[in-house]
Amino acid sequence: MNYNSSSGQQLEAPVFILTGALSVTVLVFTVLGIVCLRKYRSLVQTIRELRGSRLLMTAVPRLETLIAPAVVEEEDQLPRIPQIPQQQSRTVRLSSRRLWRSFQQGPRVTKSDLNLLQLIKAGKEGVFYQARMTRGTCKGHSMFTCKISKEGVRPKHVDTEVSIMRKLVHHKNILQLLDWNTTEEPYILIMEYVTYGTLRTFLQTNRAHLSEDPELQSLLTIASYHIALALQHLRSKMIVHCDLALRNIMVNKFPWEVKVAEFGLARDLTRMTSRRSSSSRWRNPRQRVPLRWYPPEYFKNNYYSFKGDVWAFGIVLWEMQTFGTLPYPNLETSEAVMYHICIGHKNTNPEGCRPEILHIMKDCWLEPYTLRPSFTDIVRMLENIMESDADYVDVESPLLLKEEAEYHEARCLRAASVTLEDANTV
Repeated sequence: MNYNSSSGQQLEAPVFILTGALSVTVLVFTVLGIVCLRKYRSLVQTIRELRGSRLLMTAVPRLETLIAPAVVEEEDQLPRIPQIPQQQSRTVRLSSRRLWRSFQQGPRVTKSDLNLLQLIKAGKEGVFYQARMTRGTCKGHSMFTCKISKEGVRPKHVDTEVSIMRKLVHHKNILQLLDWNTTEEPYILIMEYVTYGTLRTFLQTNRAHLSEDPELQSLLTIASYHIALALQHLRSKMIVHCDLALRNIMVNKFPWEVKVAEFGLARDLTRMTSRRSSSSRWRNPRQRVPLRWYPPEYFKNNYYSFKGDVWAFGIVLWEMQTFGTLPYPNLETSEAVMYHICIGHKNTNPEGCRPEILHIMKDCWLEPYTLRPSFTDIVRMLENIMESDADYVDVESPLLLKEEAEYHEARCLRAASVTLEDANTV
């Protein structure tokens, strides 16, 4: 009797296992069926939406005729879209995409629209010219500065530069963006006109005349002050320039109208999720950087912060005092420059440099980088030097009165701007 009961239990165990396995299989197939059904319904809905959008695309010519008057009123901002026959469906779709990109990316201008007058400088990614439009003006400007990208520059890179320049609008010491084209090569940026090109070229060209001027140090201090104002504005917008050098500063009127330019390497930290990782990711073997203007922490720890721009500002002060001499002039190779910077060697003291500027210069090169002053500190130090200079000049001079008014205007603008502490880094 016991034998029969035990054998029955042995037979029931496989039955339960098979029943359970069958139940699980049925359940899995049921779930898969439901998922597939939902996917099928979603696909059908997507096809319907695509068919609807295709019908909308064929109506683009009619829409263009409706919006044509608005485009005419703002032809400086948006291009006119030509009429296209309805039967050319592919051409219509391409036209609608171009129209959408025009609304997204703003004004367009091509190289054929430009009359290039004079070369200003050639950078690693673009060439700067003084130019004018072949017909009409650009936003009311008959003359302007344009940057034409070199072959191989990525459109995303130019888009980033445009977004940064648009964020930095309305500052007298930053070269203002007027128009741009990032939809076709060569990519073009149109900026406000500058009379004398780069500050480096200006100082080299006028070296003989400036060297004999007894007010040379005061003039260089004023120019340094306006550069510092521009960098303070960048800091308030959470933007690191990463390419601050004398060649990237434009001169419209020396020393009161100098403008920071060239934002090809600049980074907007508000668009980055991790500042530390972004700094590391930004450096790669194919990325060319201006080594002679870069701080030692970049070479030692692959790290660049707002204090890196402060270091570069110290190099700019040195360049100004030496009339555009290349930093570390006795070093020829990149390896020698990096080694020289990493072991703590600095540029030699410029001949004739006033002690106050030399002090600021050396403060910009302090290590570790946390000891360096912020641009708010630098602006304050330069203001004190300028006020001290004003105590020993003829205040009845009409030229001085005009410059003094501009100086106080700049101070008021600076006081109204929002500034942040330099504690945060990339």
